Amino acid sequence: MEIGPALYNRFAEALSNENGYRLAETLSPDIPNEQLRKVFKSQNAQNIKNVLRRGLQGNAALALDHQTLQGWVDVYAAYWNATGVLLTARESESDSSKSSHLVWTKVYEAWTELLNTLLRGYQNFGFEAFTIPCLYVVCKYLRVFAIQADEERNRNAPFDNGATTLQDDFDPETNKNQKLEDCARVLSRVFMICQTDRAPLEESRKWGSYYIANLLLKTYFRLNSASLSKNILNSLRAGGRDMPDFSLFPKSQQVTFKYYEGVLAFLEENYIQAEECLTEAWNLCHKNAMRNKELILTYLIPCHLIKSHTLPTKKLLEPFPRLQKLFLPLCRCIKRGELHKFDLALQEGEDEFVKRRIYLTLERGRDIALRNLLRKVFIARGFEEAKEGEKPVRRTRVPVAEFAAAISLGSQEKIDNDEVECLLANMIYKGHMKGYISRQHGIVVLSKSGAFPGTGKALRKVHKGQFRARVRQM
Repeated sequence: MEIGPALYNRFAEALSNENGYRLAETLSPDIPNEQLRKVFKSQNAQNIKNVLRRGLQGNAALALDHQTLQGWVDVYAAYWNATGVLLTARESESDSSKSSHLVWTKVYEAWTELLNTLLRGYQNFGFEAFTIPCLYVVCKYLRVFAIQADEERNRNAPFDNGATTLQDDFDPETNKNQKLEDCARVLSRVFMICQTDRAPLEESRKWGSYYIANLLLKTYFRLNSASLSKNILNSLRAGGRDMPDFSLFPKSQQVTFKYYEGVLAFLEENYIQAEECLTEAWNLCHKNAMRNKELILTYLIPCHLIKSHTLPTKKLLEPFPRLQKLFLPLCRCIKRGELHKFDLALQEGEDEFVKRRIYLTLERGRDIALRNLLRKVFIARGFEEAKEGEKPVRRTRVPVAEFAAAISLGSQEKIDNDEVECLLANMIYKGHMKGYISRQHGIVVLSKSGAFPGTGKALRKVHKGQFRARVRQM
């Protein structure tokens, strides 16, 4: 928006109606280059503050005290300066002949100055709480520009006057996110400014806490510093009594926060809390926010697998092709008890599983696949012959050799009985089987009732004859 009547009228209208989101639009960089050029070309560095002061003060419907007026003059002057640097960066990207070294770094620095000016407005010039959306916009794009600055720096690093080869203390891994790390420190300061506000709740900057917290959490995860996120959660818990009720914040902020809280609990292997938080995020998520739902399910599915041994249905995964590709092969192998194919499916998706930090959790699904396989052997054993008038009794003694044959299905390597006994002992210890091993007789004696706890009805449909024949062939 050009520095002129349109800006002054929108500013006056937003302040008069206490519409922070309308006011925040005047600080957004997300405008076309032509409009950005008009903003920057409309004034010059020598008189920008004087022009802004006259324009913002000239509206008769808006009476601003001197301090508040000066605060907003400084903010829009910093915004004007940032638009000039941003325009240069965009033009250099579209025209290689105008390319300049580290232009996005200069954008980040100019935008940081805008944020610092805005923060001074809250700390020194009495900006009201309804203007908090201005912080949202400026902080959001600060993170965007930090990422772009780091990407630009990493592209140019090999040609940066030999800096990467001459400095003994240069570590490309620790320096590749330099601006994003600085952005995290700046956002942390913004978060504390919101958290430590002592004004009454209806006028407090605490209403900005969860938006900034979400930006910080997102930044920490991108930096692979998820452990730092605990400080944010602890701060919000410690100040819980002085904070507005969580349900009063916008649903978008609730969903994002619960998602990251759930993922953090997941990484700490606290699957009960993780499932609770992720389920809450899922229930609050907008029905059309498919990308967000996909992210939530990426962690909620492994939570259900570990905690309650339940698998996602095809109907649930139907709108998410990427999740179908990742999880359906594993689910199919777990249901059928196909250990070898489970290992292959896990190996095939290993890169994505490791990237999403769910590999180790999914690997534990092998125990469930093994339980289902052992149960098939148990069912294939059939019933003992019963006398007339008596109900048949299921055979509960299964030779270890039969379990060994089943576990070896599909694999080129034969497994010996000692290794099988070790696997069976672990299954009994973990509660996936009820019974004991008789090494002297080479058999496993299973409980007559509930020998395999937790198996669902769908897993009871076993092709007994076909499975028994395959085992006997081993």
